[in-house]
Amino acid sequence: MDLEFGCGILSVRRVSILGSTGSVGVSTLDVLHHARLGGAEIEIVALTGGNNVEVLAQQALRWRPRLAVIAIEAHHDALRARLAGSGVETAAGDEAVVAAAQAPADWVMASIVGTAGLKPTLAAARTGAVIALANKESIVCAGPLLLAVAQAAGGSVIPVDSEHSAIFQVFDLARRDRVRRLILTASGGPFRTRSRDEMRVATPKQALAHPNWDMGPKISIDSATMMNKGLEMIEAAYLFGMPEDKVDVVIHPQSIVHSLVEYEDGSTLAQLGAPDMRTPIACAWAWPDRLHWPAPRLELGEIGTLTFEKPDTDRFPALKLARDALRMGGGAPAALNAANEVAVAAFLDLRIGFLEIAAIVGQTLEEMDRSGDLRINTNDLEAAFATHARAHRAARDILDRSPRRQAGAGKGV
Repeated sequence: MDLEFGCGILSVRRVSILGSTGSVGVSTLDVLHHARLGGAEIEIVALTGGNNVEVLAQQALRWRPRLAVIAIEAHHDALRARLAGSGVETAAGDEAVVAAAQAPADWVMASIVGTAGLKPTLAAARTGAVIALANKESIVCAGPLLLAVAQAAGGSVIPVDSEHSAIFQVFDLARRDRVRRLILTASGGPFRTRSRDEMRVATPKQALAHPNWDMGPKISIDSATMMNKGLEMIEAAYLFGMPEDKVDVVIHPQSIVHSLVEYEDGSTLAQLGAPDMRTPIACAWAWPDRLHWPAPRLELGEIGTLTFEKPDTDRFPALKLARDALRMGGGAPAALNAANEVAVAAFLDLRIGFLEIAAIVGQTLEEMDRSGDLRINTNDLEAAFATHARAHRAARDILDRSPRRQAGAGKGV
């Protein structure tokens, strides 16, 4: 389907932030702070967090939403105590997060990490709101469904990942047939110049040390394996209606050029900016206008040199796995994502080595392809969840039946 963009700036904008305590959620509230300073009238409808009660309570006391929701039910009493007398309603649990997403709002930041964000994002899309999308899994696991739901409800989806925001800003929706390629840029992560032997014994601490971006553990590991870029390839193909062979990746260590669109006439348009998530958030907030805020300036004369390299799929096989999953279609992207979640968690728990992350994902896809488990209707949410669950089980089974992979990262597995 075609993705439609655009929203007007309303006199009072009702806003919900799904995942307000994460890095994107915190950055979103900072952008909204500057929007308020510029005269924007903002009503916060709902804030939701995962397990960080203290940060959620601080945000709720400052912004006074109608509702604050913590996903972990065991933390509800602590949240309620912190917000006693504030007038802010509280709730807890996954279903409460979905209910918060359904509350009428004009603009919703969808930034819950992982597949936990899928149901709330779909719920928000059904309201007809503008969805500022920072949850990769919503598109990777159920992209066609999410986009169809948003379109049917009269809403829109504006990507917030820096790469997709960059493409969005220079993509000619009316002339998609004139686009030759989408080119996603990747920093290369902390292991860009490391050999496979060095990566084989890499520790989680080393893998978490991203050179340019401040992200959570899961996304940081995905950057180190370059699985994040593989997931973004899938996301770009769905968001912009492009086939797999028209989505490419280039390594750009400086993270200044965020992505490019190449047209048939030889023109290649790029969006540049300092590596700061608040910039694509500000774009999604104000589009088609531009928000005046103290954004970090891009001084190319001081940067001096921008470099680009072809990605090495031998050292970073996650890129090929993602391309294969996109080509296979059906449930393959959802299975890829699920198996990666299991493998990343095992690496962070020191059960496997760094290189085993992609190996487990690849083996999971192979086994599920042979069994026919990847042939699903991509517009069926329950089928997507079922595929995700089967891929989780398959990846865990692979871990369990391979004692070598239980040895830990420090033993050279």
